[in-house]
Amino acid sequence: MRADRLVAALLLMQARGRVTAAELAAELEVSVATARRDLEALSAAGIPVYPQPGRHGGWQLIGGARTDLSGLSAPEARALFLLAGPAADSSDELKAALRKLLRALPETYRDEARAATGATLRDPAGWGERGRYVPGDVRILQETVVRRRAIRFRYRDATREADPWGVIDKDGVWYLLAGTDRGRRTFRVDRLSDLTVLDRPFERPSDFALDRAWTEVVGAIEERRSRTWATVLIPERFLWVLQDQFGLHCHPGEVLADGRVRARVGAPTPRDIARTLSGWGAAVEVEDPDAVRAELSRIGAELVALYRVTASAPG
Repeated sequence: MRADRLVAALLLMQARGRVTAAELAAELEVSVATARRDLEALSAAGIPVYPQPGRHGGWQLIGGARTDLSGLSAPEARALFLLAGPAADSSDELKAALRKLLRALPETYRDEARAATGATLRDPAGWGERGRYVPGDVRILQETVVRRRAIRFRYRDATREADPWGVIDKDGVWYLLAGTDRGRRTFRVDRLSDLTVLDRPFERPSDFALDRAWTEVVGAIEERRSRTWATVLIPERFLWVLQDQFGLHCHPGEVLADGRVRARVGAPTPRDIARTLSGWGAAVEVEDPDAVRAELSRIGAELVALYRVTASAPG
């Protein structure tokens, strides 16, 4: 008997009070004989269920006892379906799981859970963008994380072996966090090739937590992305655009008497800052450092030389 069928059978008995082998077979998409064997196995394993013969009989928990395997309250069930509902569009397995869980919920929960499933639609493509591509290796890597199997792959023209500890979706870009002979490493999944699952099992470090490890990775990357800082003056009404361009690396400061805001912006190099600010023209003034001002001057001179227009004589 499969463990997932055991859980489903108990949830159904909890939600309905009593189920027949035929009803269980229909819910679990198995034969009536298989459903009956599952129910008998539950009883033999010590689960407090028993059959009641007769026209209106079936299987139920002894004395109406309730086995709360999910521990879901109504708000928790609603939150689960709100989160999982949009993702189900891309996964037949998740759709099937949600259908089964919905049927297994107490009757009073179902209407809101059903509504929550269709309350949100995910459109991962930004305006003017194509839908984001999910690398085919993501599913394989997820399986290796769960099954604790090492992998071999090519990355930057080198063959590597690693212990996959977790996969991360960072705004549509997938990453693999793995243990290697050089310690913890991060790989972009779309840059992996020739992925092979090995027979070698592994154990994740006992103190490893994926969310904490990823926070450390993000912190290190963000630090590298903001090695150069510049002080700029920008009209207050345009500050939100500057914040959108620089994200975490835009720190607004004081508002001046002329209506401009003094802000600090960061990027890997002076040239990176200048490239972003050059499109603002004279709307943004850079106070410091000189390296960024020099890059802006160079960009301006290049544009003047390339697009110089000679004014025609009057008449």
